Amino acid sequence: MPDNAAPISPAELSKLSRALPFWLSLILLPLAWGAALFGGWALVIVPCATWYLFTALDTALGLNTENADVSATDDDMFWYKMITIIWAPLQFLMLASLLWYVPQAEHLNSAERIGVFFGVGVITGTVGINYGHELMHQKPKFERWMADLLLAMTLYSHFRSEHMLVHHRYVGTPRDPVSARYNEGFHRYYPRVLRQCWVSAFAAEKAMLARKNLAWTNRSNPFWRYWALQLAFFILAFVLGGWSGVRLFAFQAGIAIWQLELVNYIEHYGLTRKHLGEGKYEHVLPRHSWNAAHKASNWLLINLQRHSDHHYKPDRRFAVLQNYNADDAPQLPYGYPMMTFFAMIPPLWRRVMNPRVRAWRAKHYPEIEDWQPYNRAQNPMPR
Repeated sequence: MPDNAAPISPAELSKLSRALPFWLSLILLPLAWGAALFGGWALVIVPCATWYLFTALDTALGLNTENADVSATDDDMFWYKMITIIWAPLQFLMLASLLWYVPQAEHLNSAERIGVFFGVGVITGTVGINYGHELMHQKPKFERWMADLLLAMTLYSHFRSEHMLVHHRYVGTPRDPVSARYNEGFHRYYPRVLRQCWVSAFAAEKAMLARKNLAWTNRSNPFWRYWALQLAFFILAFVLGGWSGVRLFAFQAGIAIWQLELVNYIEHYGLTRKHLGEGKYEHVLPRHSWNAAHKASNWLLINLQRHSDHHYKPDRRFAVLQNYNADDAPQLPYGYPMMTFFAMIPPLWRRVMNPRVRAWRAKHYPEIEDWQPYNRAQNPMPR
């Protein structure tokens, strides 16, 4: 260390040590390159590390129910903010370098190349879109731009409009496509949300412009930015890897979207806000989101599993999201990585989750006897 370099203070070291577990996601980036370099058995490393390693750590480390001080300053948040900010350029470097390397790697056959980008999609979906979700909720324009870049890398840019303008407003009602209905299996949910979320996102932006007496074609419509960024990534994929690069890029985007929608499916399954009449619903409460206090998976997902508090304070940074106990918010039996595995097997999912939904209904809404109007899986109410 140079003589004039100031040592890191004990207070700063303490802040760094508290934030460091959330930096574990960085280990996934070299693992993706390892899969590309070795092929074969190495292809399973990224999915296993993302899904099963953190589930095993959840089992070993248990729950974290402690709450950080919500009055923490920007200085206190520095090391937490940094992981979300540096992720976008690091993910870009991983994606671009693999789009160049993999199509020309002679030791990889076609199936292995697909396998590499399956792992890439797991990373860009589990971590990339999730970090984009964190960034899109922040006030600094730079952070929102980082969110747009992360979403464009997975061809799901409209998620920002849908999430901010539709989901947070209509969560737990038939007007929110993302809120999974009771008994709606993931394999029915998934094609529905792919279609309805794009339509609802575009309609929401169009309606906002109409209130300003502007047409949807106005350049302030963020969909122009979404389309431009996605086209730029398609062009980059072609320049780096030819048509093979384009196909691999699109494939990883599909895997990332699947990962995102698995999580969306879990977060509000079967939880509905009480209809008050005349199209009005009760306010969003902690009881309208599934939560998980599992320590390791919250490290990976930057506290996304503290989902009730996210809906209460959407712009609250992940480090200070608050935990809710079982009296205030419904709790999942496992962290999201394990629950996504259950979601892919509808009979298993219903066996685990339907009794919990019924118990939740009996606890919070004993006066509601007919839940059929709340269970509609198709045709959200018109806007």
